[in-house]
Parts: sequence; C-alpha cells; structure tokens
Amino acid sequence: MVRNTSTKSTEAEKKPSITYWAKEKVLCPVCNKEFQKEVMHQGGGRMIAGPLTDELHRIFEPSKKFGRIYPLLYEVGCCPKCNTAFYWKDFTNIKDNGSLTRLFEDSDNRKKIVENVFPYYNLRKERTLYDGAAMYYLALLSYEKVDIAYAPTFKRGQISLRLAWLCRDLNIACPKHNFDYMTQVFYRKALFFYQQTLINEMGRVESIETISNFGPDVDKNYGYDGVKYLGGLLEYKYGQKEDRELRLKKLDEAKRTIARIFGLGKSSKEKPGPLLEQARSLYDKLTKELAASNILDLDDDE
Repeated sequence: MVRNTSTKSTEAEKKPSITYWAKEKVLCPVCNKEFQKEVMHQGGGRMIAGPLTDELHRIFEPSKKFGRIYPLLYEVGCCPKCNTAFYWKDFTNIKDNGSLTRLFEDSDNRKKIVENVFPYYNLRKERTLYDGAAMYYLALLSYEKVDIAYAPTFKRGQISLRLAWLCRDLNIACPKHNFDYMTQVFYRKALFFYQQTLINEMGRVESIETISNFGPDVDKNYGYDGVKYLGGLLEYKYGQKEDRELRLKKLDEAKRTIARIFGLGKSSKEKPGPLLEQARSLYDKLTKELAASNILDLDDDE
C-alpha cells in the first residue's frame, strides 16, 4: 500500500505563523466600515531581543524558525476602505466630528502621497515590512488631520521615528530604491515633531496626558524623559549643520536638558537604567562638540 505523504510534507513545509486575524473586527470611525485586525503571536521564540540603539530602538534577532520579525509593524492598523491609519486604540478613542470629517475628505490624497513612496502596498493581506511601512506613512498623514486633544504631534513624532527605522531596514533588504533617502526624511520629521511636542507641552498648547506609552519602541516605555532625550539626540545626529551658530545654540540647549535628566536620575530608582546610560553618552558627545567649537573660536580670534 502506498501512503499519501503529500499532506504531511505540505504541513512540514508550511511556514510557522507570525500573526493571526482577530475574531473581532475593527470598525473604522471615518467610513464606518469594518476590517480585520492582524495581531502578532506572543512567545514561541518569535522575539529574540538584541541590542538597544542610542535611539532606544530594540533590535530583534532573527530566529531559525521564524526569520527576522518586526514587532513594530503590528502596532498600527489601517482601514483598507478609506486609508485611515491609527494606533489601534485610536480607532475607538477618536470621536471628534471635525477630525473624522477631515480624515474622510483627505482619504484619496493620503493614498496618492503614500503610493509615491510605496506603490502597490496591500492592506488586505498579512503585512510585509513594505506594507507595514506604508501603513505607518498613512498613519503619519492621518494624525495630521486629528484634533490636538488626541496628542497628534507626539504621535507623529513617534511614527516618524519608527518610519525611519523601517525605511532603514527596507534599504538593507532592498537597496538602491531610495529608502536610504526616505530614512533621512523621516528622521528630520521626527526631530521636528519631538521638539514641537516639548514646545507645545511647555506652552500648554497641546497636552500629552492621554499618552500611556511613550516608547519609542515596543519593548519599553521610557516616559517623558525619553521624549526629552530623543529631542536632543535627534538634534545632535540629524539637525541642520549649515548654520553653525544656530547648531551650537541648539546643542547647548540639549545639553542642559540632558543634565536635568541626570539630576533626576541620580535620586530616583524609577528612572530606566538604559535611558540614563544613553543620556550620559549623549551628554559627553554634546560636551565634546561644544568644547571643540570653543577651541575653534579661540583659534579664529588669534
């Protein structure tokens, strides 16, 4: 008797699942259409934590079973009907009629803008790195139309930073497709929005009290101090360098902010250790560049 081994071989060759479709569908508040929510499985060796970068980005190592996984991809959702993309909770939290109307009217425009960078993205199948990056870009444009009551400035900063990370990964996987250029574009956007978040908060223009997790990545919440740290780090790494006097002024401001984080950290056990380590490293780099500039100024005077 010949046994049918085709079923077994097919099962053996089947790729282990990374995500699943939630039973309960999501209702889009903009177009009132339901769509499926893709959720990442937990455990099973899917997430192997690697190093933490100075941008507080956790690198996850690939596994033999699942390959490389990008947990960031599943933090946002996007309605395939109207191209509205949010962090998942905001599909139920955002109820402001003005925001929803603006989002509905801008639907086609969002799609066209994103297709210029990510043509042929797909919102109806299991997302790839490419599709996930497109969803984040749609989210960046969606929050542009949202009322300040929902802290869109901070969310656009966090999304821009994550987009920079995703585009960098895309450039590694698929070089020579301008993803390296888009990486720099989104880093500069992140710089603007993180600093604007601090300005808005201090000026009581836009509250961030509704934010429960400041990230910036999915593995740890570094709180408001993390926002201040990233404002300084992004200025140091991606800020403009054409106007030397302005750069030095901004770096000095960043150094003062980082110094205040140190002061709080020494007296508080609640401060995340990795943040203090990264902040100290940034403080040393800022001090070195400012000191080098002072030496140059003295040389110029002589």
